[in-house]
Amino acid sequence: MREHDLAEVMAIESAIYSHPWTRGNFADALRAGYECRVLRFGGELLGYFVLMVAAGEAHLLNLSIGAAHQRAGHGSGLVRDAMALARELGAKSLFLEVRPSNRAAQALYTRFGFRKIAVRRGYYPAHAGREDALVLTLPLA
Repeated sequence: MREHDLAEVMAIESAIYSHPWTRGNFADALRAGYECRVLRFGGELLGYFVLMVAAGEAHLLNLSIGAAHQRAGHGSGLVRDAMALARELGAKSLFLEVRPSNRAAQALYTRFGFRKIAVRRGYYPAHAGREDALVLTLPLA
């Protein structure tokens, strides 16, 4: 992911989330040196992820696939890529948060062996107040 990808990233982000990341969130991740990757096919941006790796741990901050390309294996491919990158950068475990209401994402992560270790109360903004986050982890070693 580069600065010139952000318009396309934001088009996906805004279309699939009720409370999307802002362009500034993505720009900050790029400036901070996080591992920001895009998936393109035939020049079209299909999805992306943002991964932070530090102190032997990786945190998958965002993984998204455009609505027209969901349920075609692209999310699985990005999860595999994020796992491989985290390992390559020395992470022994991978963490992420997911909304309890996002059953499709939970199913995806469960297929890879992620397990729930905690709940962050009121983590996500929601239409009616706030929504909790399930904290999932996967050992990489």
